Amino acid sequence: MKKSRGRTCRKRRRRHLKSVKDGVNCSHKLEYIKLKTWLKDRGFEDSNLKPAEFWGTERGLMAIKALQAGDLIISLPEKCLLTTGTVLSSYLGEYIMKWKPPVSPLIALCTFLIAEKCAGEKSLWKPYLDVLPKTYTCPVCLEHDVVSLLPEPLRKKAQEQRTLVHELYMSSKAFFSSLQPLLAENTGTIFNYSALEWAWCTINTRTIYMKHSQRECFSLEPDVYALAPYLDLLNHSPNVQVKAAFNEQTRSYEIWTNSQCKKYEEVFICYGPHDNQRLLLEYGFVAIDNPHSSVYVSSDTLLRYLPPLDKQRNAKLSILKDHDFLENLTFGWDGPSWRLLTAIKLLSLAADEFPCWRRALLGDVISARNEQQTLNITAKICHFLIEETQHVLLQISQLKRNKENLKTHLALVEALRLEDMKILQKSAEILCNLNMMTA
Repeated sequence: MKKSRGRTCRKRRRRHLKSVKDGVNCSHKLEYIKLKTWLKDRGFEDSNLKPAEFWGTERGLMAIKALQAGDLIISLPEKCLLTTGTVLSSYLGEYIMKWKPPVSPLIALCTFLIAEKCAGEKSLWKPYLDVLPKTYTCPVCLEHDVVSLLPEPLRKKAQEQRTLVHELYMSSKAFFSSLQPLLAENTGTIFNYSALEWAWCTINTRTIYMKHSQRECFSLEPDVYALAPYLDLLNHSPNVQVKAAFNEQTRSYEIWTNSQCKKYEEVFICYGPHDNQRLLLEYGFVAIDNPHSSVYVSSDTLLRYLPPLDKQRNAKLSILKDHDFLENLTFGWDGPSWRLLTAIKLLSLAADEFPCWRRALLGDVISARNEQQTLNITAKICHFLIEETQHVLLQISQLKRNKENLKTHLALVEALRLEDMKILQKSAEILCNLNMMTA
């Protein structure tokens, strides 16, 4: 009996490990059946992928046969893509064409998504709309309490994102009002801020890049968006390489893999070599062990550990600003960046070394004293950021206990901060070794 029970447990364990690794097939769910039928009617044929739920990435696409480098992952016909061309050929076209000043391609797409969502069963795009996320985790959607826990450079960009979407909404209200003849309800009820935020996030997180020719009925912003049903279920991994483009011969958007993928494993694409702050800002997620990730050092943090009585301080700062050395100063998996060390090296120049500032900017060794001070200050900044990150992680832990409604958003910021901590600890170790070598 014991033997058979142990064998059953091993089988269960193997099944559990298999499901964690391979994902759970979701193609039997009604929304995916409807989506695939809808896509098939528009000329889409697929024999490589199935929708599935995966541990860690949640919803994605599973390979139903092994994929080799050079294989075509997916080919989505032009008829399946939602572009500004789709919008102009719809009932919204005449309203967009006569509106002055012209609306942007982005607002045209946002308007279409909101209107189609409101149309419900009558919408030709309902099968696609039904599988779109109901909510997003981009910074524009986060509560103020959560945004305040983001690293300083990202917090600033999150506030800029919120301002951008709010201004987009305010500047589009008059255009939304012009659509009243199309609607049974008041435009203010349908085209409210919440609806625009959802539509903006849908486009910002899910569109593929596809350049369209400039049309007079749109403002001069680039028209480069295309929503790609089904294809947009593919999740990001920084460790894969793909080739993606619209094929003029087949009139389809195609993705080719440069990596292998085993049968029943999740198929990934790469959105670009983005660090975690960029991924969270633009897409609302964080990639674990992201090789492109960095921890940014703000100019305020940089100046915290420099002698306040340095007579050349202002001149040094002016040089760094003029040569663009006050931005993108980072710690990475391989320690402090060359830009960060160079900025600190210049700020650490003694009075008699200051005439050598051009050499310092090129990375030349100025003196043993300058090299040592550069390493010491860099290490202090690294330890300050470690302490700051630890403090924020403690705050997040307390908030997760007290604010149940914010748990998902707090977990996202926590994941970002934990990745930052790993990078900073690795950098502290590297700096310690460098200090020992130069001591």
